[in-house]
Amino acid sequence: MKTRLEFEDLERARLHPCAQFSAVSVGRRYMEPRHPVRSEYERDRARVIHSRAFRRLEGKTQVFLSGTGDHLRTRLTHTMEVASISRTIARGLGLNEDLTEAIALAHDLGHSPFGHSGEKTLDELMRGQGGFDHNVQSLRVVEVIEQKYPRFQGLNLTWEVREGLRKHVRSQERPAFQETPAETFESASLEAQVANLADEITYYSHDMDDGLDFALITPDQLAKQEVWMESFEKVNRDFTNLDGRERDSYVIRCIIDRQVQDVIASSNAAIEAKGVGSADDVRRQPRALICYSEGLQRANRDLRRFLYQNLYFHPKVAGRNQRACELLRRVFEAYLEKPELLGVASARRVEEEGLYRTVCDYVSGMTDRYLVDEHERLCAGAR
Repeated sequence: MKTRLEFEDLERARLHPCAQFSAVSVGRRYMEPRHPVRSEYERDRARVIHSRAFRRLEGKTQVFLSGTGDHLRTRLTHTMEVASISRTIARGLGLNEDLTEAIALAHDLGHSPFGHSGEKTLDELMRGQGGFDHNVQSLRVVEVIEQKYPRFQGLNLTWEVREGLRKHVRSQERPAFQETPAETFESASLEAQVANLADEITYYSHDMDDGLDFALITPDQLAKQEVWMESFEKVNRDFTNLDGRERDSYVIRCIIDRQVQDVIASSNAAIEAKGVGSADDVRRQPRALICYSEGLQRANRDLRRFLYQNLYFHPKVAGRNQRACELLRRVFEAYLEKPELLGVASARRVEEEGLYRTVCDYVSGMTDRYLVDEHERLCAGAR
């Protein structure tokens, strides 16, 4: 039988010196004995996968409303794709794959129903009450909202996974551990940076794929995008018999492969150039070391602008999402008016968290379908 200690020795032997080793994890907010077989980050990954919030991602919108197409991505399939790309990049750089995957799997746990339109609506409803941001909510889900353990709230994940969920926090304070004093860092671990960039690679590429599948954008429109054309021309040279959606799908596959290879090579060069020698050296850097090459970064910015102009705010997408968000607004207001509708468990939190935050937590956790059903139940008579 292989023990946790043997796996920790293997990490020390095969991972890059700048990787985050599980043996020196800061640990968890609530003390728990270490597992005899599994590493700390393996346990975190399992806790995320077995959470209710993770299962609900299957019913949440990525770009197109959940249920509007059999092959369109949901928030769950997006998350699994991010985890896959994260592991590939982490392996290519000799980083801790378990930590990287745990962060990737948890990164969207706090996303609202109806995608970014739902997030924007919740933020408007929470104006003056702390607002709403799905990154902050993901951290809140794993620290407070999930209830699986009798001795503490949340999933009690390690500090390193929670570090990776604080995407937009400029500096983070790490508590003291073992004989290492507390310290404030400018950057996150390489593993957290990988999960963050893998998220970007995934949603640009796969949202483009869904947009093509739904005929909201066309290859002719993409012809001015360097990211598309570089792979499109290569596919046309190598596979002259491909056309239509079969060709376009393979182009997307090639785009992802190019992005991943670019990130591995560019990040490796950046790590070597900075001469960092440990995970904490990485955290002390003023900027992220996981990066694209300059050329690909420029091309990705152009692609981002294109997708916002032509896909994310396309009338067929925005119109449906806007109608769905009106349902969200009405359900939110119905709970504010009658907090007893929240149920006993959520209602208990009103005193501690306040009514608005409690309602926001409850609504943001809903799947698209459940929110529509709740609107029918709560608001049907008011139409």
